[in-house]
Amino acid sequence: MSNDVTSSADFSARCDAIEEAYEFMLAYAAQGLPNEAGSVSGSLIRDFLRKCDAALTGLAEAVTNDVRRLGKQPAAPYDAFISVVEQDARRAQAAVQLVLAQPSIGSQLVDNLNASIPLRALLTDLFRLDAVLKT
Repeated sequence: MSNDVTSSADFSARCDAIEEAYEFMLAYAAQGLPNEAGSVSGSLIRDFLRKCDAALTGLAEAVTNDVRRLGKQPAAPYDAFISVVEQDARRAQAAVQLVLAQPSIGSQLVDNLNASIPLRALLTDLFRLDAVLKT
């Protein structure tokens, strides 16, 4: 696989992991579980959060690689937006890591994570980037 394809695949895989985690978290929050014990989704919540956390690490670099690979010009607006993505990813990751640090993860905690502005901002950033990079 060439570096160009690898770069694009890396960014795409990261987006998929973040979006899948968010979708799972929405379903998990709706279940009203007091903790993660005793349910199938409870046994999976940490896996989805860990995948999301891993996808957030280095996300801005993956975006930068895609923008450079595609030769998007002028570069300044892309660089400025990558800076926003980096900040939003860092904030969202801090929230995800805080939830992961808890001894038990209930639906209410996940619902609060779903509602967090940094996570929602990041998802919007990713949707916007997906549209922009495909044009």
